[in-house]
Amino acid sequence: MSLPLEGITVLDFTQLLSGPSASLRLADLGARVIKVEQKGKGDLSRHLYGESYRVHGESAFYQAINRNKESIELDLKTSKQDIQLVQELIKKADVLLHNFRPQVMERLGLSYEQVKALNPALVYGSISGYGQTGPWSFKPGQDLLVQALSGLVWQTGSDQDGPVPMGLALADMFAGGQLVQGVLAGLVSGEGTLVEVSMLEAMLDFQFEPLTLYYQDGEPVTRGDVNGAHPLVAAPYGLYKTQDGYLVLAMGSILTLGALFESQELLAFDDPSVWYTKRDEIKSVLKALLLTNTTQHWLSILEPADIWCAEVFNWEQLLAHDGFKVLNLLQTVTNAKGEQYQTTRCPIRIDSEVYTNNRAAPLLGENTAKVRAEFTLIEEEVYS
Repeated sequence: MSLPLEGITVLDFTQLLSGPSASLRLADLGARVIKVEQKGKGDLSRHLYGESYRVHGESAFYQAINRNKESIELDLKTSKQDIQLVQELIKKADVLLHNFRPQVMERLGLSYEQVKALNPALVYGSISGYGQTGPWSFKPGQDLLVQALSGLVWQTGSDQDGPVPMGLALADMFAGGQLVQGVLAGLVSGEGTLVEVSMLEAMLDFQFEPLTLYYQDGEPVTRGDVNGAHPLVAAPYGLYKTQDGYLVLAMGSILTLGALFESQELLAFDDPSVWYTKRDEIKSVLKALLLTNTTQHWLSILEPADIWCAEVFNWEQLLAHDGFKVLNLLQTVTNAKGEQYQTTRCPIRIDSEVYTNNRAAPLLGENTAKVRAEFTLIEEEVYS
């Protein structure tokens, strides 16, 4: 099975999450990703988390985000040999990625202008925290900081909760996804391209809907105080506790719910125009009502009536369900030591093909000798 990006070589200087998530997706689609890591230390995510979050002696975080890549371990500050190797790699690469703070690549002699002189056709992609200029440009581009500064923390939960961060590194992941889009556009153009993405802009773009409304009236959205789920959506939208679990209700008619539940309290809200302004009152009725029976009882009433609803699953329930199993989303990967672990596969299908690979994240410097020999040979052939 051929992959869309076969023949594309990516020189990957990224670390932690935002950049590696981008190079992971390029690798999933067939690109050869050569991960350039600092000699003796490697990607910071190899050691970022505590001992309880390790897989085969490496950070589980690192293992999850760096599968199907090669690792070379170099000293770009003092080793002329390593600098020369990188220069040869740049000449043959199609894409270069980094997510360092401004000026770091310049100090290494690897800015876009410096690299362009070696390979004018290179697509050069970078992720920063807050852009290349401005008062925040040298501030750490860390996900929680970006969530806080972007206003995203005021979009989740209820007003009484105060700011609520998302429990996933959204700024990292969205910036990585946008970098992939820009890199693919550069490859399609067939010309040397500088692609720049910032985590802050990624988060602002993610909030385009409430921000567009704010631009019009200057009024921040309110989340409500009862079962908040989306600040722009009317009742019944929310997550509700039942007698034995949790249930979610998406958009729907309060009158239909009132009839299904035989609730005069809900039927009293007979004017759809108040379903947003009186959402807390309506949700309070639903909150009390849904506590009186089990999740399956309510689903047996709601689903036949085509009400948008679902049980709230934890991971144990999800992984045991046929709805998950049919996706075939898991794969087993193996590292150079023969050790295996299970992780997710590429979520993209093209022409109905599922893309998997069996290569785990590389050991630090695992491919240094191989890559050095490969590209030294190329150099010798060129000058012979």
